[in-house]
Formats: sequence, C-alpha cells, structure tokens
Amino acid sequence: MQEQNHSIKHWAKDDRPREKLLSKSPMALSDSELLAILIHHGTRNKSAVELAREVMDLGKNSLGQLGKLSVRELMKIKGIGEAKAIAIAAALELGRRRQGALPVDKPIIRDSREIAAYLQAMLRDHHHEVFAVVFLNRANKINHFEIISSGGITGTVADPRIILKKALEEDAVSIILCHNHPSGNLRPSRADELLTVKIKEAANYFDIKVLDHLIVSEEGYYSFADEGVL
Repeated sequence: MQEQNHSIKHWAKDDRPREKLLSKSPMALSDSELLAILIHHGTRNKSAVELAREVMDLGKNSLGQLGKLSVRELMKIKGIGEAKAIAIAAALELGRRRQGALPVDKPIIRDSREIAAYLQAMLRDHHHEVFAVVFLNRANKINHFEIISSGGITGTVADPRIILKKALEEDAVSIILCHNHPSGNLRPSRADELLTVKIKEAANYFDIKVLDHLIVSEEGYYSFADEGVL
C-alpha cells in the first residue's frame, strides 16, 4: 500500500492555507488553518493543518482557552517543538495586545463598563492574580497601563509607593486600580478593601485621585465606585 503524502504542497491550491489567505483573505480561513500557517511544516505522518487541529483540541477549540496555555503545554503535542510552540504563543499574545491596545486618539473613560472591557482584554490570559493600574490625564484619557505586581492563584500584593512613583512619572491626575480573580469570584476580600483605602489615602498627598478599583474576570467585573465602597 502506498504511503500517504502529508505535505501541504501536494494539496489543491484552494486547500492550502497560505494560498487560500493570499487569494481570499485571512477571514476566509478557519482557526486551525491560521494556526497551520504559524506551524508551517508538518511531520512525516501529519500535515501542519492536522497538527493545528490537535492544538485547537488541546485548547478545547477555544482561542480564549488556547491563549492560556504555556509553551511547555503546547509542546505536549507530538510534532509541536519549542520553535512552533513559541510562534503560536507569540501570535496569541499579539492578538491579546491588539484587542487591548489603545487607539492613537486615547479613549476617554466615562464609566466602569468601558474601563472594565479594556481591563478584561488586557488581563484575560493571566492564570494568577495580578495587580494593574490605569493612569489617566486631566481629560480622563488613558495615558498608560501597567501590571504592577503578580502573585499566586489566591492573591497578590501591590506597593502604594511603586504605584504613586509611576503615577508621577506618567503625569497622571487620576488612577484606576485593578486586579483579576482567576477563580471567577468577583467579591472583594477584606485585604482588597484595606489596600484600596491605603492607596487612596497615599494618593491624596500628591493630589492624585483614585477613581475606582475594579476586580475583573471572564464572567464580569466588580467596581468599588459603583458599589459605593471607594
């Protein structure tokens, strides 16, 4: 029995991901076809598209879940070496950054819903809790976003001195505090409340206003300001 040839170059042109993208558009390709372009070469027994389908299976056929996988986890698939895994991880990170990137005309933050959507995009792929700050100018436009500290699955600690030093460097008039809850639970802990008060009091000495503290997860968000506890 003749051995099957798994090379993409032997496929019909319409079935080759790269040619399909050139002749049509990136939107015409499935997730696995786009991944196959990143993977580039298959193995002796599997085409790049077949490997890409295995990658999607590992991510439960969800780009959101796939973005949470580490390079080492991707390398568990036979045929996905370090170089291929790094290319996939880098592409997913670029996608995440694009989604959360600020437009040239910096957006004006009007309410908690707008800033929560931005923060969910920026923090969605973090497995562990991180503490971030959004720095705003006098017109309530975002000047800068930065993750200040990273912790474990159950918590992180943010140093008010680091936050205020950065706020002064960014000429921030106000700041919005944020951290994620990987567990999905959006209720603040007593430690969250105490830290918020501590940062707010410290910021007052520099005439910097803490507008809000948001807890975000994939399920939603909790706003200290909306709840009247800021």
